[in-house]
Amino acid sequence: MPVEVFEKFESRRSTKANQASQSSAELGYIVRGTADDLAARTAAQAASPATYDTLPRQTIQIEPIGPQLWDVTVRYSQNASTGTSTPSESSFTFETGGGTQHITQSLQTMQRRPAPGTTAPDFGGAIGVTADGVEGVEITVPVYQFSETHYFTDAQVTASYKGAIFSCTGKTNAGSFRGFAAGEVLFLGATGSKRGDGPDDDWEITFRFAASPNQTNLTVGPVTGINKKGWEYLWVRYADAEDSGSGAIIKKPIAAYVERVYDQANFGALGI
Repeated sequence: MPVEVFEKFESRRSTKANQASQSSAELGYIVRGTADDLAARTAAQAASPATYDTLPRQTIQIEPIGPQLWDVTVRYSQNASTGTSTPSESSFTFETGGGTQHITQSLQTMQRRPAPGTTAPDFGGAIGVTADGVEGVEITVPVYQFSETHYFTDAQVTASYKGAIFSCTGKTNAGSFRGFAAGEVLFLGATGSKRGDGPDDDWEITFRFAASPNQTNLTVGPVTGINKKGWEYLWVRYADAEDSGSGAIIKKPIAAYVERVYDQANFGALGI
């Protein structure tokens, strides 16, 4: 017995909205002639149009209603799996929190209190000075973390595209991205899953980022004019010097270094 597909009388329920992304439609079918659910779904897919009233086909739902008899609902909606980045097709979350950074130099020494009969050496803002070096301290620095969830067709999520996501992971933006200047955004990686196993099922991929501001004209003790991108690392070289007030040997900054510790990538490869 051949597999047959019939469109139901109450088929073609649809909703037309002012925003195309909110429009939807459903087509109903009866499939008979097979006890195999996958064969029934394949037959319904072949009989139903790929698009209906410009809406792409999104899901095919089948349900057994008798021996070799299946009830099928084919749903259509706008661009749920095109991979484009409009607010109706994607979701966004953010969090402002603190990252940690080890520093050896303060912004300003607010107080020096000597013991009776002594003079407190002026360390020029160095933190945790010992006879052997400068220990520093861990502080909280502003970090803006955000994530974006986008939807892609199965055809878009190729091995090459997965490789592009991998190649951008752990790198900073080479150009402007989401309103941030080059060097301010670090791509933390992505997680993705396919929503179903059919050729028309889409992928849901969440991309995670962290942003830290670029800084210019920083000052570390007597060293001025330091420019540092958000994810570059600043460290300070100290040397022994004599404090003119107390005569003690102290550690004072003699040079500042800005190191690039992350490679850059073109985030356009993410396709978002």
